[in-house]
Amino acid sequence: MNNEWITRVDAVEPADGPLRGLTMALKDNIDLAGVPTTAGDPRNLQPALGNAFVVDQLIAAGAVPLGKTNLDQYATGLVGTRSPYGACHSVFSEQHVSGGSSSGSAVAVASGQVDFALGTDTAGSGRVPAAFNRLIGIKPSRGLVSARGVVPACRSLDCVTVMARDVATARAAYDVMVAYDPDDAWSRRAMDLPRPRGGRVIGVPDIGLDLDPLHEAAWQETLAEAHRLGEVVKVDVRPLLEAAELLYSGPWLAERWLAFGDKLDDDPAVDPTVRAIVRGGAAITASAAFAGFDRLATLARASEHLWTQLDALLLPVTPGHPTLAEVAADPIGANSRLGRFTNMVNLLDLCAVAFPGPDRADGLPFGIQLLAPAGHDDALIDLAALWCGEPVPTRAVETDVLLAVAGAHLSGQPLNDQLVRRGARLAFGARTASSYRMYLVDGPRPGLTRTLTDGDGPGIEVEVWRMPATELGGFAATIDPPLAIGPLELSDGQQVFGFVCTADAADPARDITSAGGWRAYLSGR
Repeated sequence: MNNEWITRVDAVEPADGPLRGLTMALKDNIDLAGVPTTAGDPRNLQPALGNAFVVDQLIAAGAVPLGKTNLDQYATGLVGTRSPYGACHSVFSEQHVSGGSSSGSAVAVASGQVDFALGTDTAGSGRVPAAFNRLIGIKPSRGLVSARGVVPACRSLDCVTVMARDVATARAAYDVMVAYDPDDAWSRRAMDLPRPRGGRVIGVPDIGLDLDPLHEAAWQETLAEAHRLGEVVKVDVRPLLEAAELLYSGPWLAERWLAFGDKLDDDPAVDPTVRAIVRGGAAITASAAFAGFDRLATLARASEHLWTQLDALLLPVTPGHPTLAEVAADPIGANSRLGRFTNMVNLLDLCAVAFPGPDRADGLPFGIQLLAPAGHDDALIDLAALWCGEPVPTRAVETDVLLAVAGAHLSGQPLNDQLVRRGARLAFGARTASSYRMYLVDGPRPGLTRTLTDGDGPGIEVEVWRMPATELGGFAATIDPPLAIGPLELSDGQQVFGFVCTADAADPARDITSAGGWRAYLSGR
């Protein structure tokens, strides 16, 4: 490998398939049979014995690998300068970084050398270089794309990503890449994840983001443009931004040390910044690691309500676009700032798509991204296509049902995530018809039973959620007797599904109707 963006390999005859004839490049931490996988370390010269799982999938679909690409050493960096093979710059400016760690992959695509390229994205490494080179960057949900045959950076978070110049090409590659791999312990089946939902409720931050001036101006243009997609609502993103700060501390820095710490000796081939960052993982204690896990769980809980309100969250990819000189002057600080809006995505088990926003006033690209919970990848790709003016494939329309919940499935209650994971969204608050009474049944759980006559009160407080009709049967199967899902009438006469209990469980001694609802009952105990 030299200091160019891509090192060529021998061409092969493409197979018949949906990607026939499309050319691809591979970040050089992804195995290609017969070619060394250096991970940016020139001491790694042993040719790979086989292809990475995802490479086999793409070749079988007709894609042709043309070469391996430069990267931040051991995929540790968001700048694209931490490589003994030379620093990459954006195709739009020789003074500005290309972004990393999938630096060469982005430049190979943006310069027209290949149709698409694979990168990896642990902290943003597939989205930052896409943003700096005016590309589409799809970061799949963790585990949807196998990482077997990929040099690990942080195995529990690593994702193989794809970059292309248009959404259609990126989507075509992504569709082939998604495949369950039983030999990858971190692989998971798409069917195990929430069903993707299309939608047009876009969240944007309710706080200033401390962007560089040229980025700020482009961001304001983006916010105005977002209304073209649908309803735009402001939301609190502070838990997400705090989660982003955890990535290079505690468990995840120790995991990097576990992955390749034995390579970080004092050999001149080792990038000194990579060495300085990752060596800190050797000193992290088990108690510090568990403290990090606990803090992440707290922040995840604090942010999970967002996904009951939104179809996607819109953010810039980076706060600015540093020059090579700025990164050289402050290699750790400049890099850390670039991950402010990307580091948390894998920690919080989200998927993401990066794509071009309006160019900055100086002509450099400005990248934006949409985020959603794991499993909503297709919906995000559709939204990115709409934003970019590309056609969206026609899919079967999934109908929703209205489901009223009255107890532990309410927002903020312990079982609410069972709704969210099945793609349900909060529709509205309501009350039952006055003829319903609420009883405390085993659990303890509240059960609703309809009487023969109307009562005097206003009915029982409930929340009504929209759930994909295909999910209702599976959800109902999780409900233990004497509760069941059945027809329920609201105070305005509307009929919905809801939690009801059998008459034999309606013990007058456990009648809690007077509380008016489950939350009121809990607060009054």
